[in-house]
Amino acid sequence: MNNELSDRERLRYSRHLLLDKVSETGQKQLKSAHVAVIGCGGLGSPVLFYLAASGVGKLSFFDDDKVELSNLQRQILYKVNHLGQEKSNAAKKVLASLNNDIELVPNNVRLSVDNIGIMLSDVHWVVDCSDNFTTRYLLNEYCYRNQKVLISGAAQGTNGQFGFFDYRETSACYACLFPENLQSSSVLNCQNAGVMSPLLGIVGSMQAQAVCNGILGLQQGESYFVTIDALSLAQRRFQLTKDPTCSVCCE
Repeated sequence: MNNELSDRERLRYSRHLLLDKVSETGQKQLKSAHVAVIGCGGLGSPVLFYLAASGVGKLSFFDDDKVELSNLQRQILYKVNHLGQEKSNAAKKVLASLNNDIELVPNNVRLSVDNIGIMLSDVHWVVDCSDNFTTRYLLNEYCYRNQKVLISGAAQGTNGQFGFFDYRETSACYACLFPENLQSSSVLNCQNAGVMSPLLGIVGSMQAQAVCNGILGLQQGESYFVTIDALSLAQRRFQLTKDPTCSVCCE
């Protein structure tokens, strides 16, 4: 990939280039990055929109669902004319209309133990926008074993959260925070418990900002967890430490 910026890109990203923390050097770093977004729904929509707009050079995204009418309350990538289409392909069309200078790789597939090593082998950053613990634990273990950065988000009702796990360094992991053996088999989610629509935009935008911060080298070697209350708009940020009994990172 040619990481030099064209005149067109300098104009497109001119508001980034004005920032000391980005500048042309940082924009080239964004252009050379490969980010995977797992889940193209309520969280994946704002994540993908902002990473595409920011000029991340390659976006791979994964979702095996089709667009349904009930999705449109919160999944802002999609429009009425996308109903019945595969989410990943509909997302590519929308993102390409926003930025056709980046590489977009849709994947109509659910990640599993059998395919994750192939699908994410050359990815630098993994954004977990999934809605189930099976995928979250799978991504956590894969990213930990392969020293990738994981940005994991979730939202339910009026409460949201996201965690930044830098597995390039010694770091607590997602399973330290949410041990797998303590999760109930009847977990609430958007489908059975509902969720406030703008909250997903807040959490997804924070995930996208965290990815950009990481790519630009503005945060490295740390793990933290953020909670958001949509009703009070209060946020809390926690530094994380390893759980010595964790089955993933403290074997």
